[in-house]
Order: sequence, then C-alpha cells, then structure tokens
Amino acid sequence: MEKTIWTLDSLEKIGGHAVSQEGSPKLIDTPAGKAVAFDGVEDIVYVADHPLAGAETWTIEAVFRPDGGAFEQRWLHLAEADPVNGDAQTPRTLFELRVVEGGWYSDAFTTGPGYNKALIVPENVFPLGRWYTVQQSFDGKIYRSYVDGVLQAEAEIAYVPQAAGRTAIGMRINKATPFKGAVHSLYFTRRALTPAEFQRLPEGL
Repeated sequence: MEKTIWTLDSLEKIGGHAVSQEGSPKLIDTPAGKAVAFDGVEDIVYVADHPLAGAETWTIEAVFRPDGGAFEQRWLHLAEADPVNGDAQTPRTLFELRVVEGGWYSDAFTTGPGYNKALIVPENVFPLGRWYTVQQSFDGKIYRSYVDGVLQAEAEIAYVPQAAGRTAIGMRINKATPFKGAVHSLYFTRRALTPAEFQRLPEGL
C-alpha cells in the first residue's frame, strides 16, 4: 500500500506540486507541525494535480479542524480538467461540511458521467474547534464516508475514473462556499482502505 501524502507545511509546494493561492491563507503552528488556516471568506489554495486521476478504487483521508463560519462549506475539491469550459462542473470529488448550531456534520460528494452522490448525515453533529480525521473511499462498488474512522454513510455508485486535473483546498474550485478552519494533511491511496488502515490523528492534536 502506498499513500500519497500532502503535508500542508508550505504555501509554495504541496506534495511536490506547484501551488497558487488567493486571499491570505496562513501557515500556523500546531502540536503536530504546520497546518494551513483559511478565513472562511476568500482564502483558497490550488494544487496543480488531481492525485487520484485514473484510479478505479481509492481512499481520500484528511486531518482538519472546522472552526465555524457559513452553513455550507466545500473545503477539498479534486477536479478533472476541461481546458475549454473550465473545471467548475467537471467530474469531481469533494469533502464538504455543514455548520449548524452546536457543531458541524460531514458531506462527502462525487460526481461524473453516470454517477452523482452525496453522503450526508445531518443527525451526526460534531463539535467545532477540534481536529478530526475524515475519510471517503470507493471499493469498485460502494462509496463510503467516515469521521474519525467511523462510518457515516455508504451507497452503491457506478463510478468512472476521473482524468487529470487539479485540486482546490479551502474552497470550491470556482471560489464558492469557503471554509473556515485549518487543514494539516491529506492522504490519497489508489485502493479502498479499511478503517484499521486509516491515518490516525497526529499526536498532540
């Protein structure tokens, strides 16, 4: 098993890829090293890579901290490139969240030709201002989402591998639904991991 690891300890390169940004995302110190903080208004980081392009099965993991802000937030967007029409509506996979009174709940989303699925469980509300691991995976048949390794929702989908493109962190790729919080690290694997294989929360977070 080989995970592609993106540690958000630089705003110049992430995972060895070129980075651009808008707004003023900031490097912050945590007990487990650096992270990038987003203001929930205009901060976004673009990475010139779709780390799961061509993958038939996959897992995305993240270590992040939601801090409040607007109700609807899309904080990780993997997008297939379209040089003619742009990549706002191309095949894509996202981590989203919804902020409500008392906390937040998870929304994982993927869409492409013949599939369109949101895994969202409004009754599972978690406190704000804490670090979490979140995961989503596709095993060739079932799409699943997790918070701290605990299954939130699952559904059968007819997933089609996405082509090369780029990634947005902190906002939807077309600069909508900004995220207020911080992202420490992202992990990408070209197979569906079991919860026992998930990345654990780094010590101190």
